[in-house]
Amino acid sequence: MNFVISKSEAVRVFGVKVTCPGDSPNTDGIHITKSTNIVLQDCKIGTGDDCISIVNGSSTIKMKRIYCGPGHGVSIGSLGEDNSVGIVTNVVLDTALLRETTNGVRIKTWQGGSGYVRGVRFENVRMEDVANPIIIDQFYCDSPTTCQNQTSAVQISQIVYRNISGTTKSKQAIKFACSNTVPCSNLVLSNVNLEKKDGTVETYCNSAQGFGYGLVHPSADCLSSHDKGSILIDRKDNAELTEPTGDHIIHTEL
Repeated sequence: MNFVISKSEAVRVFGVKVTCPGDSPNTDGIHITKSTNIVLQDCKIGTGDDCISIVNGSSTIKMKRIYCGPGHGVSIGSLGEDNSVGIVTNVVLDTALLRETTNGVRIKTWQGGSGYVRGVRFENVRMEDVANPIIIDQFYCDSPTTCQNQTSAVQISQIVYRNISGTTKSKQAIKFACSNTVPCSNLVLSNVNLEKKDGTVETYCNSAQGFGYGLVHPSADCLSSHDKGSILIDRKDNAELTEPTGDHIIHTEL
């Protein structure tokens, strides 16, 4: 890993540039673990793994004006490997450009884990030729052998995607692959518009609950619907997330 923030509190990172070849393995750009109250701002990251990875024991992480590419996107996880506990809360990515990455905004957990991810907001994000722009993968398996099916899982809830646009390389522009026994809940999409240059796009859902409002393309109709009034946001400063907004974001390259 290039830059690691571990067991730390109140860290500010401004204007860091990370440059690695896109085929360099396990070269996370900025890795955050067991840390709280972290701000990453105006960072440009090109790497062979996650541009930013946030793992267990991390909370109140704010990322603003982030450029990612090449790389595997901005990821929470992986969490829950070897039946471990994974907890990540209160994460915000606001204003980002992801170009030709394998993933966009991603949450990845292993089967058999426990704990939770909640209170996450991805907003004002531009995707350019990203393979998996929006993805939750609770069947993550970075192993040479097939991972065994297990019933326990890291719970994922209160995840908001707002003002996300651009192009996808894959047909499944939005993918919510959630645990059958621990479904994803309170997923909210607002003003999402993802297109494929040479074909149609779709949303994949497995055990995912939530709703979309405003423009959501591809449609989020595969989500098990929730009463909008039931969406719970832990932190007061996130209370506005489920309310429609008329804000217009202008995407600019950093």
